[in-house]
Amino acid sequence: MFHGSLVALITPFKDGQVDYDTLDELIDFHLRGGTDGIVPCGTTGESPTLSHEEHKAVVEHVIRAVGGKVPVIAGTGSNSTAEAIELTAHAKKSGADGSLQVCPYYNKPTQEGFYQHFKTIAEEVDIPLVLYNIPGRCGGTGMTAETVAKLAEIENIVGIKEASGSLDMCSSIANLCDITILSGDDSLTLPIAAVGGKGVISVVANIVPGDVKAMTDLILEGDFVSARKWHSKLFSLSKSMLGLSTNPIPIKAAMAMLGMSGEEMRLPMTPMDEKSRAKLREILCAYGLL
Repeated sequence: MFHGSLVALITPFKDGQVDYDTLDELIDFHLRGGTDGIVPCGTTGESPTLSHEEHKAVVEHVIRAVGGKVPVIAGTGSNSTAEAIELTAHAKKSGADGSLQVCPYYNKPTQEGFYQHFKTIAEEVDIPLVLYNIPGRCGGTGMTAETVAKLAEIENIVGIKEASGSLDMCSSIANLCDITILSGDDSLTLPIAAVGGKGVISVVANIVPGDVKAMTDLILEGDFVSARKWHSKLFSLSKSMLGLSTNPIPIKAAMAMLGMSGEEMRLPMTPMDEKSRAKLREILCAYGLL
């Protein structure tokens, strides 16, 4: 259902508030750039520092601005099952095409806890769900491939954003079930595709949507030789830029340098230090963006 280049959209801020004018400009940029889907209010969208009211307003705004031209997969996960259900129900009511459900963080559920959490959301809200496995943001705790396969038996659980960094994990999932696997790491999109992935929920697509789209189109066509050329080009940008600091600090700094958005974030996220900023400028220049 969801495949190709889907952007993990930033949430622009201005003077402490969501900057909806810039948000509209970014959405238009992606629609013109061929992005296959838009994912607001995820990690890159700084969902942890959005109030519930802001979170819902951003989801509603993105859905209206996209106008059905591409799918919108709203980030509506939480470490509270009841809270995730509330946000997911709102996304469905607002017209979202799907929901991105992060693994519960901080409370570190067991595998049975993961299963019951996602199963309950799927049963309560009839909307396509994309699981989000990211152990690095969840205290090192993530789902096993067996848990993912069990969840894939539920009709409206249709995909997984795999951000464990493990190709073995992706291979195991692909061997156990036919859930759609999407890369959660830009530098691993092609390697994950080689073991069954169908695209990426991308951070770097915020600035180079056309390049990520070109690679994922070739992947979906089965032309991995040509896709590897784009992988090589994007690899240095993805690995170098996103390795400078915690996401979304580098991508927001890059977008500010490119005049696409302000760099403003909310605490506890802080601006990039000057040494990293100089390195980032070198990376963007080497890629031909500056």
